[in-house]
Amino acid sequence: MTRRAVLCGVAAVAFAAAAGSSLPAFADGKVKVAGIYTVPIEQQWVSRIHVALKAAADRGDIVYVWAESVANTDYERVMRQYAEAGQQLVFGEVFGVERAARAVAKDYPKTAFVMGSSFKPQEPNFSVFDNYIQEPAYLSGMVAGGMTKSNVIGMVGGYPIPEVNRLMNAFMEGAKEVNPQVKFSVSFIGSWFDPPKAKEAAFAMIDRGADVMYAERFGVSDAAKERKVLAIGNVIDTQPQYPDTVVASALWHMEPSVERAIAAVKAGSYKAEDYGPYSMMAHKGSSLAPLGTFEAKVPDAVKAKVTEREQQIRDGKFTVKVNDAEPKSTM
Repeated sequence: MTRRAVLCGVAAVAFAAAAGSSLPAFADGKVKVAGIYTVPIEQQWVSRIHVALKAAADRGDIVYVWAESVANTDYERVMRQYAEAGQQLVFGEVFGVERAARAVAKDYPKTAFVMGSSFKPQEPNFSVFDNYIQEPAYLSGMVAGGMTKSNVIGMVGGYPIPEVNRLMNAFMEGAKEVNPQVKFSVSFIGSWFDPPKAKEAAFAMIDRGADVMYAERFGVSDAAKERKVLAIGNVIDTQPQYPDTVVASALWHMEPSVERAIAAVKAGSYKAEDYGPYSMMAHKGSSLAPLGTFEAKVPDAVKAKVTEREQQIRDGKFTVKVNDAEPKSTM
């Protein structure tokens, strides 16, 4: 397996698999930040972290390196290598390596860790975050409920973990608000990055009558495009790639979390905390993507309901329920 480390997003340098190699010295006055990712940086969830950190590097706030496609069995070693190299702040996702990652944090108390996790922060230096984008997921579900003609929506997810479940459940509740008759076909492919498998799962749902697909994984929108049905995006906006397929998307913005962590490290005030709330709409950590090419295709009545509900969320007058239970098919 190949990993890459990139300095300032400009020069690619080899990230050696064997111990003994070291990263270059960094310029004074900039926070030294590393990202450790178990999937390619093109994967939608990880891409949000990478984009936010890359923007901070482009502004000159940090010096940023990263390793991608790191196997769970290798994750602890890579964490230790970056900590030993003097990285001050480390971002990543540790859903499959919680115990090992937290052990590393204990061994390097002067290194700040901000990691995607289903569990609580760990004093003094292990913060956690999550894609708390259930609010725009609910809104995108409202759009889906208003666009389905067959009243069947297909949903393809990676794994039924809280981070996925809460978004799917919010989406389903939003769809049912607009269309109480809607039914759902739900499946999980057992992978975070297997577009062909997600595509096949989507084909099966479309064959059973789904005319709107919830694209929690890459590959679903490809199936929707081929079969000429609609799709709802998740985490990133893929409408530019699927202008006649993707109606709306719930977007995740990691910038508020990234900027908060960098500022804390710079100020010497970093502490372990839950960054999850900074992914919510109140902190501009998430949003509903513009309808774009579907602006004139979504019924005005549906758009009005979505706009009203979005404003209520922003005003604190409507709360999207957090439901981490595994979503089930209703057909």
